[in-house]
Amino acid sequence: MDLEQFIEYCYDLGIELTEKQLDQFEKFYQILVEENKKMNLTGITEREDVYLKHFYDCLTITESLDDITVKKLCDVGGGAGFPSVPIKIVYPNIEVTVVDSLEKRINFLRKVSNELEFKKFKAVHARAEDFVKEYRNYYDVVTARAVARLNILSELCLPLTKMQGYFIALKGNTGNDEMNEAKKGISTLGGKHISTNNFTLPIEESSRSIIKIKKVKETPNKYPRNFGQIKKKPL
Repeated sequence: MDLEQFIEYCYDLGIELTEKQLDQFEKFYQILVEENKKMNLTGITEREDVYLKHFYDCLTITESLDDITVKKLCDVGGGAGFPSVPIKIVYPNIEVTVVDSLEKRINFLRKVSNELEFKKFKAVHARAEDFVKEYRNYYDVVTARAVARLNILSELCLPLTKMQGYFIALKGNTGNDEMNEAKKGISTLGGKHISTNNFTLPIEESSRSIIKIKKVKETPNKYPRNFGQIKKKPL
């Protein structure tokens, strides 16, 4: 995806990118590629691939955000900045927090935030199940992309989501199967499946799913369990 295609496809999503935003995307790309030489952030480094498979792919979430009032958003396990940084570029007024358990990734995100001159962007070195102790029921939207299967993610993300808020998962071609697998657990955690948007990325036409879950009941206080328990016996 070249720059003209990126602008055009973003426009189709309802996003009219400004010169400042385009400059921020390019700076983000340059930092990502440079820092990727020092640590494993992504296996995708060619400019056209990054713009398609990372930047545009992340921005497909905007269609799921259109009908939500989002003031505070948390991205769980998003240490390379996906989807948090593209979201922050397009929605500069949203307060964005990224939680990741690897300190090197958090330091990378702090560098990105400084270079792109973000305001109200926080990168936190913590495990999600520990972070929730202070930020339970706090966020309008909680996101996760390429972190774990949905039945695991739900227990990490729904406790952070405020009542009537949303947990939105960005998935590949396993989205429908993962949703079926996670239905019971999502209900136990107070969530309700609202929609699954299945689509293909332009140009390469690979399958994607965006799963939108609304928090309609309080998550029982015993959740989340420690990660070892969650992984060993998902709800």
